[in-house]
Amino acid sequence: MQGIGNDFVMVDAIQHPLEPTGLPTLAQQVNDRKFGIGGDGLILLERGESAPFRMRMFNPDGSESEMCGNGIRCLAKLAREGGHLSGSTLDVETGAGILKLRIEENGHVRVDMGPARFLRGEIGMIGDPAAKFVDEPLTASVSGLRGTAVSMGNPHLVIFVADAMAIDLEKLGPELEHHPDFPKRTNVHFIQVLSRSELRQRTWERGAGITLACGTGACASAAAAWLTGRSDAEVTIHLPGGDLRIEIMPEHGVFMTGPAEAVFTGEYESPN
Repeated sequence: MQGIGNDFVMVDAIQHPLEPTGLPTLAQQVNDRKFGIGGDGLILLERGESAPFRMRMFNPDGSESEMCGNGIRCLAKLAREGGHLSGSTLDVETGAGILKLRIEENGHVRVDMGPARFLRGEIGMIGDPAAKFVDEPLTASVSGLRGTAVSMGNPHLVIFVADAMAIDLEKLGPELEHHPDFPKRTNVHFIQVLSRSELRQRTWERGAGITLACGTGACASAAAAWLTGRSDAEVTIHLPGGDLRIEIMPEHGVFMTGPAEAVFTGEYESPN
């Protein structure tokens, strides 16, 4: 399945349970674009303990991610198409907490992503856990870059630039993913402000590299733009794979709306 070009190998693990011990290796195998199926992640639809459904997401390097915004929209469609959901709303247990989703009449999925968090301790940064990192210079990095750190249940570093397309993402992405301020690594987003209601985003994802879209990253970028006075509370974010609509509701959280669709179905025979 794919959500604006962010593609995933989706497994209905309610019908086809998988052995948990082999999931990191399986993720590396199936996400390989030459010797596997190819994808930005392996996502499992499971029964939850605290909600009807649970999502687990593994990056192409085998590491497990707390959340995936484009992936959870795909999960909603998979749950309904797999016969597990009769209505249009569902609650999903994730590493970032329980999220509420609604499948709209046009097929897009609206997700209550919860609040954006700005404290270092919430993000997983070193330093004073009660302090924020907002529009601050990035030490031990390329000169002149300033960033804002945000957690959407997973860590994000948002950097505002004059021209997102001019950024050497292959060079800066891995350097910033492994920035010493982020012991567990971070997702990196370069954001160009087009207007008060439009942003352009390019992303280097933790454990995946360059991707066509990042849903949690779009939420983090919109929150950072709003917090620093660069945009309104409701924006359209243009990503290489398509557009997402993000709404910041300070007393309620961040809401993301976008498409998700199946590309193909099949069976995978593990080489092990």
